[in-house]
Amino acid sequence: MSVAEKISIRELRNRVAGDLRRKLARESVLADEESLRPYECDGLSAYRRLPLAVTLPDTVEQVQDVVRYCHGNGIPIVARGAGTGLSGGALPIEEGVILSLAKFNKILDVDTGNRTALVQPGVRNLAISEAVSHLGLYYAPDPSSQIACTIGGNVAENAGGLHCLKYGLTVHNILKLKIVTVDGELVTIGLDSLDSPGYDFLALMTGSEGLLGIIVEVTVRLLPKPECAKVIMASFDDVEKAGNAVSSIIAAGILPGGLEMMDNPAIRATEDFVHAGYDTDAAAILLCEVDGTPEEVEDEIERVRRVLEASGCIKMQVAADDDQRQLFWSGRKAAFPAVGRISPDYYCIDGTIPRKALGDVLNRIEDLSSEYGLRVVNVFHAGDGNLHPLILYDGNIEGELERTEQLAGKILEMCIEVGGTITGEHGVGMEKIDHMCVQFNTAELTQFHAVKEAFDPGRLLNPDKAVPTLHRCAEFGAMHVHKGQLKFPEIERF
Repeated sequence: MSVAEKISIRELRNRVAGDLRRKLARESVLADEESLRPYECDGLSAYRRLPLAVTLPDTVEQVQDVVRYCHGNGIPIVARGAGTGLSGGALPIEEGVILSLAKFNKILDVDTGNRTALVQPGVRNLAISEAVSHLGLYYAPDPSSQIACTIGGNVAENAGGLHCLKYGLTVHNILKLKIVTVDGELVTIGLDSLDSPGYDFLALMTGSEGLLGIIVEVTVRLLPKPECAKVIMASFDDVEKAGNAVSSIIAAGILPGGLEMMDNPAIRATEDFVHAGYDTDAAAILLCEVDGTPEEVEDEIERVRRVLEASGCIKMQVAADDDQRQLFWSGRKAAFPAVGRISPDYYCIDGTIPRKALGDVLNRIEDLSSEYGLRVVNVFHAGDGNLHPLILYDGNIEGELERTEQLAGKILEMCIEVGGTITGEHGVGMEKIDHMCVQFNTAELTQFHAVKEAFDPGRLLNPDKAVPTLHRCAEFGAMHVHKGQLKFPEIERF
């Protein structure tokens, strides 16, 4: 950036900040570089930018004021919650404003009769369950980051969690949203009932990554706590056997509350960090939880035992009590920070594949790891085929991030090749935008752009994220087909 451009950005920042401070309290508009630095990235720290300004409104009316100002002046807006996202979805726009919803952190109402809670978007995921625990209720989606991630971000990315196999993703656990449109209008989507007439805008908004509106209220479903829950930890001497065991459990008609898998590097890193009692000699472990009445749980645990034995399990352990059950899960939920202790940097991938392909894909990931000379640690929601390979690298070594991104791309392309998708719950954001060109053809991407146009014709809401332009796809396809790096002929259509 030239000196003239820097001056231009500085002048624009001062003008925008001054205008916004006439609408919000002075301390609710951040514009100096030091204050902006914490907002330069989300959980995908490989991508960093400074916004023009950050706003921290206190009320819905202030959100509307900020949005109307930006809309009227053609200024891009990026909504942000806790910033725990892993796809660059909350990456700032250099000539745009971050609209932080951090102050929207209240649970507004709990309706025990209808088993719902009305919450603001800045409420932490775990805080919902904590607030209703004494009522015998809880909120089912439980991402590993649930202690920090916010419900607004969960809706934006359609987050899942350890128990999504049985209880569903965010989209299955919300009833209603209140959003602010790009021109500042307040709109309610969905109803308090289980279904609503007309087009399913609730499902459209969930997972839309901030491209269609700003979420300011969410009505979530609450579930009664299961009477009983037990976890069985199964060890395998071969990763492919563990992957095949996942399919066998589902094929047997068993629907676990949670079904997670970790390979040996993940087991060792996590056990050293959490001391959860994991089998560090195993090539892979499965954590399988069943819940329901005590009688149902005992019956299903025995059925799971039989399936695991037939699948080549070498060791099994049922959690002795609820404390040990929680300990087993605490290890899985701490896997990401545990891996962070053994590598300067890691790159987290989020792809989804058919369960039947688990064993084959894991072996192919191991081959790619050797080819690129980068360690890969595998942790994932095995029950619904949502992979989270963690590629370990050192960003201080020149070229290593680029090689890591190439390896990540290969894994995503493999997910598509076996019939899966490039994301399960982390979203596309900036990280996977080019691989949308592999996943979808021209006609499909054109329809995505048509939806965006209907909600945001000026393309001010989180622009240049999630859905690539056809021009970008043409450049991506030409480059990769020329290099022989893509197997998918669809890319040549762009």
